[in-house]
This record gives sequence, structure tokens and C-alpha cells, in this order.
Amino acid sequence: MAQAFLVLRITGQADVPHWAVTTLKLLKLDKKFRATIIPAKDNTLGMLKKIQHYISWQEIDISTTKELLDKKGRKAGYKKITPDDLAEIGFKTIDELASSLTEGKSSLSKLSPLKPWFALAPPKKGFKRSTKKLYGQKGVLGHNKELNTLIRRMM
Repeated sequence: MAQAFLVLRITGQADVPHWAVTTLKLLKLDKKFRATIIPAKDNTLGMLKKIQHYISWQEIDISTTKELLDKKGRKAGYKKITPDDLAEIGFKTIDELASSLTEGKSSLSKLSPLKPWFALAPPKKGFKRSTKKLYGQKGVLGHNKELNTLIRRMM
């Protein structure tokens, strides 16, 4: 089983039932094209399967985590992360923070000055698959094995 999941919200806020809105808020995915990294547990996997028609997720690797933290990691005031912020949290480098997140030892929502999500742009050159179907049905929703390439186009 994976250590941590990269979760990306694909759909917007319109026509989402209240139970899905509650689950999306618990995952800190309030808006469209927001991504977060969550540790893999049984309850988080259940949450992901419950709202699979609104999000896309995949097991994350260290290189993607480091790239997300470098390019899209923010703190309060929407400012970039500095080495002083990392020292305040208890990490020496971004590599150390990335490996901790990837292994599921820490979660973004527990790291106080950092934002618990990454704000991404729509993908360059658009989606290559349907945004209304699951991955197994030639779409991007649900457990998506090609999410890393999509995320890189969104940074």
C-alpha cells in the first residue's frame, strides 16, 4: 500500500451534494484545481473513493512532492516558503520535508505556517481525457495512474 496520496480536485463547486462538500472540506479541497498531499490510511482511502467523481488521486513520489513544494508551496499571506519557515517547522531542507510528506510521516494540514493545499492552474494544452468520466472509462477522475504528468502541466 502507498505511503501518501496526491489528491487533485477536478470539478468546481456547482451541483456538488452536501456530503461530498463536507468530505472535500475535510481534505482541504475547497476550490477547483487545488491539490493536497494526504497520508494513506484506511479512512482516507474510503474518503477518496466516496468522492471519486469530483477528484483525481495517485500515490506520490518524492520528485513530484519536491517540485510541488518548490513551485507552488505557500505560507500565510500567499508568500513562497523560505528556509526560515522550514526551520520553524523542524525541517532542514525542502528535500527532508518532501520525503517526510511522501512517506506519510507528516501531513500538510499539521504544518502550521504552510498552506494545506497547492493552488494549480488549468493544464497547459488542456485535458487529454474527459473530465466527466473515471480513469477506467477514458477519463481523469478517480484513481488516475497518469496524474503526475497532469500535475506537471498544471504547475
